[in-house]
Amino acid sequence: MDIIVPQVGESIVEAEVGEWFKKNGEYVEKDDILMELETEKVNVELTAEASGVLTILVADGETVAIGAVIGSIDERAEKPAAGTATAAPEEDKTEAPKTPVSMNPAVPKIAAERGIDPATLKGSGRDGRILVDDIPPQKETKPAAAPVATEVSKAAVPPVLSTADAEKRITRTPMTQLRKKVAEHLMKAKQETAMLTTFNEVDMSKVMALRKKYKDAFLKKYDSNLGFMSFFVKAVTEALKEYPDVNGSIDGNDIVHHNYYDIGIAVGSKRGLVVPVIRDTDKLDFHEIELTIKSLAERANAGKLTLDELQGGTFTITNGGVYGSVLSTPLLNPPQSGILGMHGIMDRAVVRDGEIVIRPIMNLALSYDHRIIDGQQSVGFLKQVKSYIEDPESLLLKI
Repeated sequence: MDIIVPQVGESIVEAEVGEWFKKNGEYVEKDDILMELETEKVNVELTAEASGVLTILVADGETVAIGAVIGSIDERAEKPAAGTATAAPEEDKTEAPKTPVSMNPAVPKIAAERGIDPATLKGSGRDGRILVDDIPPQKETKPAAAPVATEVSKAAVPPVLSTADAEKRITRTPMTQLRKKVAEHLMKAKQETAMLTTFNEVDMSKVMALRKKYKDAFLKKYDSNLGFMSFFVKAVTEALKEYPDVNGSIDGNDIVHHNYYDIGIAVGSKRGLVVPVIRDTDKLDFHEIELTIKSLAERANAGKLTLDELQGGTFTITNGGVYGSVLSTPLLNPPQSGILGMHGIMDRAVVRDGEIVIRPIMNLALSYDHRIIDGQQSVGFLKQVKSYIEDPESLLLKI
């Protein structure tokens, strides 16, 4: 039976073979995990639909189309006796077949200069690719003695790197499907929206005091830490109710107002930036938000998020403060019209009741699409978020 790249989403047309967990020629059992596919949005594990001997047709790192055959399982093969390794076919002892031999574009020219036929070279690169370093150096000839004056002039001139040396100074790594999609998405945000950013600052004193007072009881009751993100999710949700355009999007010549609140939380994972969505945040309590964020973050790092969990958000929150950022301009996540950027908390001198005092201050940044959101709405929305955070009792009481 053939192993076929499955359909994993309407908009996804190709995937990258991330890693084969079984070897070519190995006997596999039904439901064994064979390999992992990387798409622009999610990772997908493929399992064996039958028992038999595995044949791998596409190597790790290759890009394949949805529906392509990447391997097969010979169901007629007998299971080897315990302790006996399954031998790979005699004509193919590697884990995966090699693609046709290719070479670095600089190889033919350098090989010709050195009087070497490229066809005689053995490639050390990926899939047998011939690199510049695979070309044997020219035999050195003893140069004629140079005058002393020439030696002085040579010392004054910086050495010129050869092509081979220049190549050693860089490393090329193909973009993953996710990284390519993120790049495409961010370019679209810059080119197709009238993006503008407004800033404010928020005094975190009361939220920090409330969190310190109840964090142990919260952990004991819900088996979850009480973080800042749940406060901001609730503050954003309540502010969106008062400024519905910030929760809207543009569809052609129409403005679409969403009568629900699905908040995306930007998460940095091993594969890159992903934005899983917390659904119906207006119906969730603080502990439900915290538990959902924890689960999404863990599965994002493990590459286990589903496509549904990454689609359909109406607004996004990103926290650059966890990486040490104190101020930034977040990029929109189209088709959404707004994104809130949180930043690091720093003790700063501020004036309260005519006196200079020290307070923990966080910078906030709201990027928005000016085509749908006016300056007055954006400033009002951000001030409302600030108000809820600085007075969390009003947030809890929804007043």
